Amino acid sequence: MPQKNERFLVASNRLPIVLERINEKWEARPGSGGLVTALTPLMKQNHGTWVGWPGVTGEEDLKSPLQDFASEQGYSLHPVSLSDEDLQGYYYGFANEVLWPLLHGFHTKCNFEPGYWERYQAVNDRFAQELLAISSKNDFIWVHDYHLMLVASGIKIGFGQRNCCYFHHIPFPGPDIFLKLPWRREILSALLDFSLLGFQTNEDVANFIRCLEAVFSDTKQRFSQGLHEIRCGSRTTRAGAFPISIDFDSFAHLAASNEVSQTTAKLKRLHADQQVILGIDRLDYTKGIPERLEALRYALLHFPDLRGNLSLIQVLVPSRQEVPEYQNLKERIQGLIGEINGQFTEPGWIPIHYLYRSLSREELVSFYLAADIALLTPLWDGMNLVAKEYCACNYHEDNVLILSEFAGAASQMYQDALLVNPHNVVNVAQVIRRAYYMHKSERAERMKRLRESVRKNDIYFWLRTYLEAAFEGKSRIGSSRRSYFYLAERCSEAS
Repeated sequence: MPQKNERFLVASNRLPIVLERINEKWEARPGSGGLVTALTPLMKQNHGTWVGWPGVTGEEDLKSPLQDFASEQGYSLHPVSLSDEDLQGYYYGFANEVLWPLLHGFHTKCNFEPGYWERYQAVNDRFAQELLAISSKNDFIWVHDYHLMLVASGIKIGFGQRNCCYFHHIPFPGPDIFLKLPWRREILSALLDFSLLGFQTNEDVANFIRCLEAVFSDTKQRFSQGLHEIRCGSRTTRAGAFPISIDFDSFAHLAASNEVSQTTAKLKRLHADQQVILGIDRLDYTKGIPERLEALRYALLHFPDLRGNLSLIQVLVPSRQEVPEYQNLKERIQGLIGEINGQFTEPGWIPIHYLYRSLSREELVSFYLAADIALLTPLWDGMNLVAKEYCACNYHEDNVLILSEFAGAASQMYQDALLVNPHNVVNVAQVIRRAYYMHKSERAERMKRLRESVRKNDIYFWLRTYLEAAFEGKSRIGSSRRSYFYLAERCSEAS
């Protein structure tokens, strides 16, 4: 584990900041999210540096705002510059038009443009060179997500020796899908250069190994102490499932605050005689929103006892608004909402309330508390942290979680959530009705167990278990290593 003069480096596509132009000067404020919250105490303790794109292109002078951030937050930011061409080819091109659809099983949406791959390689190599330049062989480098799968390989090509690990936040498909990628061998080979590969679920790990076996005939693997030890020729790595989570205490405390309680009470009064279903999603074709709306239509059509007694609040968070396919999806969703409301609305009751905007953290928690049922039906999701946030917030324990069996969270919540196949609108409609009539005692039992599971397996548990695996078998087992794990375990209190 990092010693006194060793550092903890994190690399991701974006730096954990939001840049704002105020009085013709850039100012940086911390980004939100459980990952940033969990890592901040560790970064402070271990001379941390976060490497990533700052969010603006060109030759902007960001030295002053990044230094101000470092002095306030206690760790450094190292920006990686991207040009407009980089952004178009590496991010909007290869990451969003190739990897995102492919890894979510939508290979027919992929645009296998060779220029995208060239730009993806170039940007990954730039990240690798930046990491080499600011680190030493004793530093620990943690690379996050599919944007940077070639970084460890780039470090190796640059003749650098680093302890470089990787965490994959989205699904990893089996060979029937992944092998359609023209650059499958190159990406799989590059991933083997990381010393530890973390995935969300055991299924993702199994899919990754099956892809290796399909591409590299000399792949061998054995399972030991919760990890798969993989050998392909002369290279070895380890892979395991580390389901990411949320800061349970942060959400639970906010849910019990006076501000949130007042907003929740207003929402409840607006739906005093109805049960509220909540759907909250970023605009994306992986989220299964049209299928969800068709399931609600089927439920209202075939179960007339639900009419007037149940309403869906669908929150759609804007995303990739400049991409035509996402604009078309938005229009399709809005069209379906209009059709269903036109078909079933009665005086004093509207079946679907639609919000197309981002929510503040307080608003989000208020919606979680006001909803009697959460309806989360992604077609494929790495984890779906909304499901965990919903459970953490509902301290009254009188709610129901309906969850797609294709969400990574289903592997942890399958016993107490009501699992559905989002493609089966009849089944989803039947489960909506079951949730509506579920007795309060069954609701309480299920939600209590769900909340306890999320509390025990929170973001800090995820962080500790990953780091323990990353440093397993290393020679540095001094007092700093123990204090580092202690901090990982207790940093929720420190933050």
